[in-house]
Amino acid sequence: MTRSTVSTPPKPATSDSIAQALSLAIHEHKIAPGTKLGEDDLSEIYGVSRTVVRAALQSLSHIKLVDIRRNKGASVASPSIIEAHEVFEARELLEPRTARSAALRATAADIALLERHINDEHKALDAADPGRALYLSGLFHTEIARIAGQATIAGFIETLIARSSLIIALYWRRESALCEKHAHHALVGALADHNEQQAEELMRSHLVDLHSALDLRERHGRTLSLKDALSQ
Repeated sequence: MTRSTVSTPPKPATSDSIAQALSLAIHEHKIAPGTKLGEDDLSEIYGVSRTVVRAALQSLSHIKLVDIRRNKGASVASPSIIEAHEVFEARELLEPRTARSAALRATAADIALLERHINDEHKALDAADPGRALYLSGLFHTEIARIAGQATIAGFIETLIARSSLIIALYWRRESALCEKHAHHALVGALADHNEQQAEELMRSHLVDLHSALDLRERHGRTLSLKDALSQ
């Protein structure tokens, strides 16, 4: 006798899963800075109540990926040129010292994880998916902060990297606004060798190069409906 199988219905979306999906779409540049995030539209897209959507948007506003304004609703954050400079200057101050600390603590497992991040980033670039590559590049940098064992600073860096993604979406000048391939390889080499001075210097020069690769004079943006962006 054949036993019948009962398919398990898909789990309904939660505020956390919606926030994660929106965050990924923003980081991968599927949703452009300034895009309005209507509660009714998101409720329809995810099949949940506006209350669930509102909670997701609130969580994204805490990490400054979303701006919520009274009587205007929510939209993807759109950093100004001044904010863009401030974000990269803050990264240039924090991340070199974090890289130095990571060089002292990195294990073989940590190095292997970073190398997997680089490989995935290169695959995304080869597949002509720069948004995905940028997202993975951000994860690489937050992973270095984790290796450094600096939880508080890692939180700051994660927020700064989220803002960086929006800045690159607005002020992208050339593909090298993505992390150069050799830059991450060199960083991993310094971490593997526990060379803290080299790791610090490489991180600083890498971030300066990234900052200079942006055209902080003109805004660049794409128009795509929210539903189309999230269905990709």
